[in-house]
Formats: sequence, C-alpha cells, structure tokens
Amino acid sequence: MSKKIEKMKVKKQQVRANHVECHQKFQAHIHEAEDSMQAQHLIIEALVEEKDSLLQTIQGLQEANNAPAPFDDEWEYEPEEHPEEEEIEDIPLGEGEIDDE
Repeated sequence: MSKKIEKMKVKKQQVRANHVECHQKFQAHIHEAEDSMQAQHLIIEALVEEKDSLLQTIQGLQEANNAPAPFDDEWEYEPEEHPEEEEIEDIPLGEGEIDDE
C-alpha cells in the first residue's frame, strides 16, 4: 500500500512540476507579446511624429513658394454619380392591403 502512495506522491509532484513549467512558459509568451506591442506602439508614435514633421515641412515649402496647400485635415468628398432612383412611397399601415378575391 505504501508503494502505491509513493507512486501517487511522485505523480503529484510531476503534475505540479509540469503545471509550473507550463505556467512559466505561458507567462514568458505573455511577456513577449506585451514587449512586442509596446515596441509597435513606440514605432507608431515615431511614425506619427515623422508624418507631422513632414507635413510641416511641406506646408513651409508651399508657403515659401506661394502655392496652395496640397491637403489639409478636411477632406472634400464629391457626391457619387448615380442615376436618380425611383423613390418608394411610404404606404401607411392599413392601406394598400392585398385583396384575395
């Protein structure tokens, strides 16, 4: 009976060790993902700053050459050209019922 108990204790220790190892690996993966996200965030911030700097340079050059600004924060949308569609009339409830005669 004591051999069986010893085997169970060994098995329990192995399971616990496997669990700890899996937990540590999982935590390492989480840490890697967080580091990657942080690095991506820093890259995005740097790109946004670079974009802003380039826009300021372009604006300065445009002003120096008395040329219109190539773009601004407000977009102008042209209406899409669609042939006029027939408007569907709203039929009030209770009217326009189908007569099955």
